[in-house]
Amino acid sequence: MNGFLITFYTAQNRTYQGQSMNEWLFSVAKQMNLRGATMLSAVEGLDHHGQLHSGHFFELADRPVQVQFAVTEDQAKELLDYLNSKEISLFYVKAPIEFGFVGQSENEI
Repeated sequence: MNGFLITFYTAQNRTYQGQSMNEWLFSVAKQMNLRGATMLSAVEGLDHHGQLHSGHFFELADRPVQVQFAVTEDQAKELLDYLNSKEISLFYVKAPIEFGFVGQSENEI
């Protein structure tokens, strides 16, 4: 299947509607029935202003976080349209991908 990998970049200390931004993005994905979401925490990162964010012992709240979604073209449009309607500012990367499953599980035979 063809679609997109959408990666959002945020920090552990960013919040929206009383939740961390990454948890809120996951709740949006669940609400939209999106599958294939992953959250990654980084040690350090530079933001678009050149400011260093790090996950060192004393600065864990500033830890960079990536939230990734593997979605179809329609899902990508729906997700980005929804996020554009909110009072947030999130940097993202949208890259074309091919995705699917390989092999067979016992449940699929």
